[in-house]
Amino acid sequence: MSALEGLRILDFSRVLAGPFATMMLGDLGATVIKVERPGQGDDTRAWGPPFDEAGIPTYFLSVNRNKESVTLDLSNADDLAKARAMAQQSDVVIENFRPGVMEKLGLDYNSLSRDHSELVYCSISGFGNGAGSDLPGYDLLVQAMGGLMSITGSAQGEPQKVGVALVDVLAGLFATVGILTAVMHSRETRQGQRVEIDLLSSLLAALVNQSASFTSAGVVPTRMGNQHPSIAPYELFKTASEDLVLAVGTDKQFASTCDVLGLSMLALDAEFATNTSRVANRVELRKHLEVALSTKPAAYWVDRLSSVGVPAGVVNDIAAAFKFAEGLGLNPIIKVVRDDGTEVHLPKNPIGLSLTPASYRLAPPDLKNRESSQS
Repeated sequence: MSALEGLRILDFSRVLAGPFATMMLGDLGATVIKVERPGQGDDTRAWGPPFDEAGIPTYFLSVNRNKESVTLDLSNADDLAKARAMAQQSDVVIENFRPGVMEKLGLDYNSLSRDHSELVYCSISGFGNGAGSDLPGYDLLVQAMGGLMSITGSAQGEPQKVGVALVDVLAGLFATVGILTAVMHSRETRQGQRVEIDLLSSLLAALVNQSASFTSAGVVPTRMGNQHPSIAPYELFKTASEDLVLAVGTDKQFASTCDVLGLSMLALDAEFATNTSRVANRVELRKHLEVALSTKPAAYWVDRLSSVGVPAGVVNDIAAAFKFAEGLGLNPIIKVVRDDGTEVHLPKNPIGLSLTPASYRLAPPDLKNRESSQS
């Protein structure tokens, strides 16, 4: 039995944050009905290349397994009535329309909860329902306006976005936590509630130590490339071949690093003996480390450093990263089978549960003009 078996979710969300959340819940056993526009469906059905062998955009595939699809035209009175009826039969409704859209349709929390007091209703927006309600909630925009780009990239270069829509993923994870919390409360009290997630707040919370440096110390973080504001050495280094990442988090690890590099006396130097002193003298520290690291290839240093407990590694591309995970026995790729028997290969759900593990029952759905059997 899956942990969320019997939980019914009506999913009006599109693109990434909402679909990511509902896929997570679907993996854990929930029944997810994805409501899509006739003829078009989710925006990401058109977001390619790349495409898989069946010609489906991999963006859509990445966040839509374990769902059924139903097409409804919410501007049509009959379809709108069907949507309302489906909502009344669901435990959870999730949507990421612009604030105010669901109210106009009568599909908002207040309207639906009048006759369904146990309903959990999750709304995901870009900047909340107040003064920012008219701002478009695109991940890139939030990365810029939420400060992430200001701390990403080299100090001399331009601000950079992260290489994936990270804010959407974070918001999806926060939505998942909020939904599960509200579902637990609803089951215990028979009282539903509204879950509100916005991308900007999700990002500010996820900036963790960088946010706290401002809120608690008044320090505004800046771009530092691959360096860490509070730890050294914790960055990328050149070697005789390939780049090497060192993530030295303790004084003991630093002493071990120095021993491996033939720099034992460096660990005793007052300028480098503690993390605080290493951060203060990171430029000079880097010079010492670079000279030593340049004598051997990265693979050599990874083996030597790892053998004494120092976190070190090379920079993998995505293919190499999956191969690395496979070599560790993490089985990072799962497969789901389409109705026609073809397979879709996707990253696995990372949540390990000993009794109720994630399951992969349904391939990302085709866009079908059909009614849900549950409507």
